[in-house]
Amino acid sequence: MTAIRNALSGALAAQAAINATSQNTANMKTRGYTRQGVLLTALGPSQGMNGPGLGVQVSALLRFSDAYKSQQLWRANSELGMRTQSQPYLSQLERIMGDDKTSISNGIDQFFQALNAAGVDPISTPLRGQVVTAAGAMAQAFNSIYSVTRNQQLSVQQQRESMLPQANTLIANIADLNDRITQAGALGTNTSALVDERDLAIDDLSKMMAIEVLQQPDGSSSVSLKSGQPLVTGKLAAQLQLVTTPPATTAELRLSFAGSVFGLDATRIGGSMGGLADFEQNTLAPLQTSIMELAKGLSDKINAQQALGQNGRTPPTAGTDLFVYNASGTGGLLNLASNFKSEDLAFSANGQPGDSGNLQKLIAIKNASISLTSIGNVQIGDADTQLVGKLGIDSKQNQSLLKNATTIREQAEEDWASTSSVNEDEEAINLVEFQKMYQANMKAIAVANSLFDSTLAMFN
Repeated sequence: MTAIRNALSGALAAQAAINATSQNTANMKTRGYTRQGVLLTALGPSQGMNGPGLGVQVSALLRFSDAYKSQQLWRANSELGMRTQSQPYLSQLERIMGDDKTSISNGIDQFFQALNAAGVDPISTPLRGQVVTAAGAMAQAFNSIYSVTRNQQLSVQQQRESMLPQANTLIANIADLNDRITQAGALGTNTSALVDERDLAIDDLSKMMAIEVLQQPDGSSSVSLKSGQPLVTGKLAAQLQLVTTPPATTAELRLSFAGSVFGLDATRIGGSMGGLADFEQNTLAPLQTSIMELAKGLSDKINAQQALGQNGRTPPTAGTDLFVYNASGTGGLLNLASNFKSEDLAFSANGQPGDSGNLQKLIAIKNASISLTSIGNVQIGDADTQLVGKLGIDSKQNQSLLKNATTIREQAEEDWASTSSVNEDEEAINLVEFQKMYQANMKAIAVANSLFDSTLAMFN
């Protein structure tokens, strides 16, 4: 009977809807899960049949997803990854370089204060000893700050190297999932779980680099960098690698895809990898260079002025170098000259005891001009303060951008969730409604069966 067939189709459709609802409820807290539903379509009567219809069918299993919202989610993640990655380094530099006791500024101030104090009695051995001690402390301040920048440089390089295998694994997984989705879709299998897994991999990749994603008709996703280089096309995956080509000492980021090799500007790929490269090249390297320039410029000026004066030995002789600058930084960027003693300080301009002519010129070096990569021409006494000031500006700007990126990502997640995440109340309502639908159809089957039995009884 048509009534039984119609009611049976309704019961089966309700059962399919309950199954979808139970799947949604089960994955209510699953990261990246996209809720599902059924599309019900009424079946009309067969040709030439005068009747209400042939029931209902499940035309499709729906996956509630918005491609635009997913794109916004991934773009926001790239910006968040970029700003998040560099902030700890900026904060550490700002804190250490701005410390009142360990900063380069404090070391320079203490050294020139000791020189000023020695002007009271240029031949005083204790005052001269204080100058040598302050010179050593200043050198140590340079070495400590320089060591921090070197350690950060090594940390950045190690992080970048550790990120590459992760990125390559994600890229390969996306390509593999593309292949599996395409094959499953061709067989009519529900691919929602595979698509969710792929979208999660894309989201994780988007935090590491800025990407563009294009959905293909066969269900696969093509992924490329913002600059256009392909990462995934169908089941083909790219490979990222760092290559150092002599005589260059820094590694170049390269992308290999389908036999082609692309050189990449690491500072422009976005995400956490781009954030690291941008921090290293545009903040850390110039700062490190400026510290080296300040150490060399200051030591050269002091050593040159030392050579123009007379020391405190008997008889007086020309002054010798107070500092030794080491460009490699191994063993310290700036150190006191070996076996330098207080009597080697060349305070006198004419060799007469008590003369401080050359000492005054040494003191004047603090106001001398020096050119630094980060900030241009500046007085030696103000150089470190301005370096710290610029670093503070960079840090505050990044913090502001990080705050904005966090807000945008949270909004993108909320927008995505409004379409794709499981709503407990909605699923509870669906469960009740489809349960009623199932029970009503089973009741219709029972009624139709009773009518059928009654009809048969008429002929007995």
